[in-house]
Amino acid sequence: MIKAILIFNNHGKPRLIRFYQYFAEDMQQQIIRETFHLVSKRDDNVCNFLEGGRRLIYRHYATLYFVFCVDSSESELGILDLIQVFVETLDKCFENVCELDLIFHMDKVHYILQEVVMGGMVLETNMNEIGGLSAAPARAVSAVKNMNLPEIPRNINIGDINIKVPSLSPLRPLRVLLCPPESDMGKVYYVSKNVGLGMLVLATIALATIIALSIAYDKERAKNRGKPENGATDSTSTPTPLTTSSTPKEPWDHYRLPDSLVPVSYNVTLWPRLEPDADGMYLFTGYSAVIFSCVKETDLIIIHSNKLNLSNFEGHHAKLSGLGDATAPNIQKTWLVVKTHFLVLQLRSALAVGASYVLYTEFQGELADDLEGFYRSEYTEDGVKKVVATSQMQATYARKTFPCFDEPAMKAVFNVTIFHDRGTVALSNGRETGTADSVIDGVPLRVTTFEPTERMSTYLLAFIVSDFVKIQSTQNNNLMIRIWARRKAIEEGQGDYALNVTGPILQFYEHYYNATYPLSKSDQIALPDFNAGAMENWGLVTYRETALLYDPIMSSTGNKERITTVIAHELAHMWFGNLVTLQWWNDLWLNEGFASYVEYLGADYAEPTWNIKDQIILSDVHKVFAVDALASSHPLSRREEEVNTPAQISEMFNTISYSKGAAVLRMLSEFLTEPVFAKGLSSYLNTFAFGNTVYTDLWDHLQQAVKNTPGMHIPHTVHNIMNRWTLQMGFPVVTIDTRTGSITQKHFLLDPDSVVDRPSQFKYESTGVEQQQHWLLQKTDAHIQMRVSGEDWVLANTNVSGYFRVNYDLDNWDRLLSLLSTNHQALSIINRAQIIDDAFNLARAKIINTTLALRTTKYLSKERDYIPWESALRNLDYYILMFDRTEVYGALQSYLKKQIQPLFEYFKTVTANWTKVPTGHTDQYNQINAIGMACSTGVDGCRELIKSWYRQWMESPHSNPIHPNLKSTVYCSALAFGGVEEWDFAWRMFKNATLASEALRLRSAMACTKAPWLLNRYLEYTLDPTKIRKQDATSTIQYIARNVVGMPLAWNFVRARWSYIFQHYGRGSFSFSNLVNGITKRFSTEFELQELKKFKEDNLHVGFGSATLALEQAIEKTSANIKWVTENKAHVLKWFTEEST
Repeated sequence: MIKAILIFNNHGKPRLIRFYQYFAEDMQQQIIRETFHLVSKRDDNVCNFLEGGRRLIYRHYATLYFVFCVDSSESELGILDLIQVFVETLDKCFENVCELDLIFHMDKVHYILQEVVMGGMVLETNMNEIGGLSAAPARAVSAVKNMNLPEIPRNINIGDINIKVPSLSPLRPLRVLLCPPESDMGKVYYVSKNVGLGMLVLATIALATIIALSIAYDKERAKNRGKPENGATDSTSTPTPLTTSSTPKEPWDHYRLPDSLVPVSYNVTLWPRLEPDADGMYLFTGYSAVIFSCVKETDLIIIHSNKLNLSNFEGHHAKLSGLGDATAPNIQKTWLVVKTHFLVLQLRSALAVGASYVLYTEFQGELADDLEGFYRSEYTEDGVKKVVATSQMQATYARKTFPCFDEPAMKAVFNVTIFHDRGTVALSNGRETGTADSVIDGVPLRVTTFEPTERMSTYLLAFIVSDFVKIQSTQNNNLMIRIWARRKAIEEGQGDYALNVTGPILQFYEHYYNATYPLSKSDQIALPDFNAGAMENWGLVTYRETALLYDPIMSSTGNKERITTVIAHELAHMWFGNLVTLQWWNDLWLNEGFASYVEYLGADYAEPTWNIKDQIILSDVHKVFAVDALASSHPLSRREEEVNTPAQISEMFNTISYSKGAAVLRMLSEFLTEPVFAKGLSSYLNTFAFGNTVYTDLWDHLQQAVKNTPGMHIPHTVHNIMNRWTLQMGFPVVTIDTRTGSITQKHFLLDPDSVVDRPSQFKYESTGVEQQQHWLLQKTDAHIQMRVSGEDWVLANTNVSGYFRVNYDLDNWDRLLSLLSTNHQALSIINRAQIIDDAFNLARAKIINTTLALRTTKYLSKERDYIPWESALRNLDYYILMFDRTEVYGALQSYLKKQIQPLFEYFKTVTANWTKVPTGHTDQYNQINAIGMACSTGVDGCRELIKSWYRQWMESPHSNPIHPNLKSTVYCSALAFGGVEEWDFAWRMFKNATLASEALRLRSAMACTKAPWLLNRYLEYTLDPTKIRKQDATSTIQYIARNVVGMPLAWNFVRARWSYIFQHYGRGSFSFSNLVNGITKRFSTEFELQELKKFKEDNLHVGFGSATLALEQAIEKTSANIKWVTENKAHVLKWFTEEST
């Protein structure tokens, strides 16, 4: 990719500046200064290539430096050739070009440059390939000099010229490079023969026109030759970068579509090539016809198109025709706007309001392995490489597949046809309506057509071509359910469980929503390469293999639970998100938060013995508390104008949108009651079916459900209550003083302090008193039943139904801790976990002292339930991260060993010396905790146990003695205490794994080794897709950073390769923020804080994408960690030392 072209004189004065990658204006000026400084001090006899922070290729002609800033995909010699061609063209145009030509004819120079490097697309540098381009100027100059030109033409419209192209022998496709600023760069694309020929003809005419304009300036140029470089000429040579203004003036400079056009339906035909072409590229071609209506008068058509080569129709990128009685205006000109991903059509007259039109395009794109849009996934089966064409359109990648109105509110009906190789299967959102054989250019193909979709958003589209096979069932309502996967996976029964739970989950949602499933089929497919966990494409849900495939012999209970909850999450979207869709991405939380809440309800219906609804506390509520307690958090709902660019949209896919959304909606459901909540949902879905909404529409329907329910009363409207939770960031801490009965609330932050009030409904219980409910409507309140004395206690927020933390006076804390010590089962499992989690986080915020928080763990030697133990271990993990490089770590390990040993012995007994599996669902999880913590702290017998299991497996690789539930823990521990022999065995097993969940366990475990050289080698593997899949690269780096030995290695690795990592793994990835979060978790020193700030400063020009907020939060967390460690290290060391004896 060519990122920039810079031309300076010998004194550093810019004579031409053109950026093809977006940089802020101050960054552009910095690049200009640094580049001149680098090239001007070099001797003319040295190499013309410069490597460093930027890759520069330059030539020095007389008083001018011509500098091209490029990435690694460009050939140095090719760029030198391109510079030579450009200079020779200028020379011929201006008859011995000089510096003053660039000053007085800057517009013409830019125009010539545009013909050689067009919008980031570079034509061949070979003069013969460019054809008549270089010869045309000389011929045109000669011709123009013999003409009698009465005046200089002022406005030349190439669109008015009727160009007749003679019949020529076929030209090979021209190789071009696209360099969009917000997507992968340096990808190679092709333009068709007709497009390439048209480009050459237009370039020739344009250059001839420029020369005609230049002649009139000959005398003026002669007069100015010899003038000094200072003075008035400086003002004309000021750099003119591409549009960087923060206030765009033209409609195509905005990221949002104008509201003048509304799509009605599309006819989309695609043909993916599953074999590479002669240059090793995988391509797809297609055409699209979109019917749209004009609702506001306009002479512009603006539609999304990104990274597509569009065919040329009489000099334009598209064809326009009227529908019915409408007459289409003629197209004046068309162009592509790289920054905002738009195809723009300027019409000669306005479209008629109320009329409908058809816009037709033909296009070609790369079927890349970038996990975006229409992309390529690969896998090996029986030693044979297989290729899958698949898709991921959310949030802004449909435009990368075909030109479309790519916003969620622009719903339409889609008629899809797919051409594909015989022997493969094509899938899309609708049910297949027919297949037929065809032959195109000698290639035997199959053509599959699909039923028209319902009215839907572009981000929910899906197109897949593969040789996968299926299993299926039919529901009573004739709904067809199919599970698709690799042939071997289906033959081994890995899709059976997903098929079995899909029907019950859909039935539950039909009853819960009081609305039938709106489609005729439900396809779910497991993909080898997929960036997200899963995607709710309407009627064709896509998954990572780990989220859909279950092997009853090899998979663990955790794998099974994940599959159930992910399926429940995605199927919840079939109504909430797909049938009724958000108006814009600023309300993403309502889509994802809702699905993240009801997934527990759907999973509970499918697997009622798991008691899974309680796990929302660990998986979502406590998880998001940690993020929402930061000053850099953000409200659930943002203003629409704050979320515009693809990067800003991607950043919305975060813990706040998913987990806080789930926690707040759960709280709403609790105080409205589930029946009232469901009644409001049903009304909402039926009212807005196939349409778009904003979150306040849901509040309206819930309020109506409250009004229609006899005896139902809440102190304020749903709007007034919930807007405080959705429009303000963070959450409160409610403090109860049981000596006086007073209740106060304030904004809970881990470091800074501020005040906030919001209506908080909470349930509470006290000694001998059943659960009751109280509304806290202002900052302070008093409630007589909160006043207790003696041995009586109060516990608020029972079942953690409210989204807030609870603090008490010290006496009540002591009474609760005493109750835990003497009779912990008097409190519910969830509330035991809540006491621990609240206490630890209140201590981090300096609301209570640290030793009080640590005291909540003293009773754990008696605890046998999973949720309290998991809550404690997650909070103690913060202490491990802060202190595992200090003298505190030894005392901490001794204390943990003392607390975990009874649990280890308990499970040893109930499993008959590890030969059986605990019967309870969560008991199986707690067994994993017991073994993992026992081995890490050195409990007698644990390490020997796991080493023996792993050694048995190494001796007999086809007979693994380790139970699937324990594999993750055993693999990690064995590799942590083993060496290269154990690691290399794990790597072989990883490469040979046929079950995705087994591969995931091994990939995570290999990061547990303590050998730095193995970790460094593993880090290098992450950049090689033949070793670690692209979808798994960043999570593997996170696993390594979790290791105390691997953390500094991973940090150095990421810093050194940030540009590459961001370009290949970070653009558009929703989970990219996890990389920054994972690597910086341990940061707790001033040195690490400064490194983090420098990393941010050094990479502003590269960008951080969806990790932008995560980086700000990492800086904030590190600052808070530094303060906390400084204030608490001595106390913590003293407490652990005393309590471990």
